[in-house]
Amino acid sequence: MRILHIFDHSIPLHSGYTFRSYGILTNQRARGWETVHVTTPRHKAEGPPEETVEGLTFYRTPAPGGGLAKLPVLRELGEIRSTARRVGEVIERTRPDIVHAHSPVLNALAGLRAAHRAGLPFVYEIRAFWEDAAAAHGTCREGDLRYRVTRALETHAVRHADAVTVICEGLRQDVIARGVPADKVTVIPNAVDLDRFTGEPARDEVLAQRLGLQGKTVLGFIGSFYGYEGLAVLVEALGHIRHENVCLLLVGGGPEDQALRAQVAEKGLEGRVIFTGRVPHAEVDRYYRLVDIFVYPRLHMRLTDLVTPLKPLEAMAQMKMVAASDVGGHRELIRDGETGTLFKAGDPGDLARAVDTLLDNRDSWGKRLERARQYVTDHRNWRTSVANYAPVYERLAKISRNSSS
Repeated sequence: MRILHIFDHSIPLHSGYTFRSYGILTNQRARGWETVHVTTPRHKAEGPPEETVEGLTFYRTPAPGGGLAKLPVLRELGEIRSTARRVGEVIERTRPDIVHAHSPVLNALAGLRAAHRAGLPFVYEIRAFWEDAAAAHGTCREGDLRYRVTRALETHAVRHADAVTVICEGLRQDVIARGVPADKVTVIPNAVDLDRFTGEPARDEVLAQRLGLQGKTVLGFIGSFYGYEGLAVLVEALGHIRHENVCLLLVGGGPEDQALRAQVAEKGLEGRVIFTGRVPHAEVDRYYRLVDIFVYPRLHMRLTDLVTPLKPLEAMAQMKMVAASDVGGHRELIRDGETGTLFKAGDPGDLARAVDTLLDNRDSWGKRLERARQYVTDHRNWRTSVANYAPVYERLAKISRNSSS
């Protein structure tokens, strides 16, 4: 079976999106499926039209030309046309059995067009609704015209796709509520590469010394600094934690970086909050091993209530204690008091209480860490997750064969 995947962007760029894509592709190939890969004009890294990265060949889509291509709406329409054209070319060249587009909805609209022209079945995978991502990033407001139009496009895509896959149950229920039959929607959950996150506890003392973390209890966050991550709540909570020698390690960067640094300075926390900036992907594991408790203080909004993040799973796989806000996406991953600790979203005092309670009961961490690691091992590894594609693809391939016979 040969599947043509359409991605917004891919490796060598590093993001949660590209890591999920890489996990899917490598494990689909391990099952004996052939994969073909097209990226859209939103893949901004320089490179040739056909680029091989870590053994995977990507067909890049050029950005649409002309001055009108820079205007809102016309820009997106141009991207859809360019991507559909490129996908059509790759279909002619590679003869896939199935076309599988991944978020955002622009990819779905391009993939639908190209797949239907070629008479191929089409799968749309939703990692987050584009309208909710835009609202979370502040480029629109929930319920405004852009939000409603984008939502309508998402609904059109899921209703016209031959199958829909989503990353979590929250998204599945939302898709079903849009009038899509439940048996058409399959959850392919986020997962972890267990070969990379081994649970090895050894601390990198050289790195700890360089960052000034010797003798400290380290709270940590590794990821992108977006407003919805709630990192300002985490910084505020640091001043309410009663245990001594507790510091905060922030690894990464993003739109909130400067605001967080200003908040740290205003609170007089410079000696207790360490900003590393972005670090090479190959080095991330060294930083995981420095942290005692990973804290994920996401704020309540549709995006965070519907979508499960990847980072808490990585921390659980690494056998690190996890404390997270009680948004829907976290509740789908974490059993409070069993595999992690939940606190009230947006509440610095409750976050501080949760951390203090964990530190008061440090002797009991062992069983919780083992349960969390076992949960990831049994349910959230890529081999298990990718196996959920098999009935979806097999059903569509059978339909395709019957229609062509």
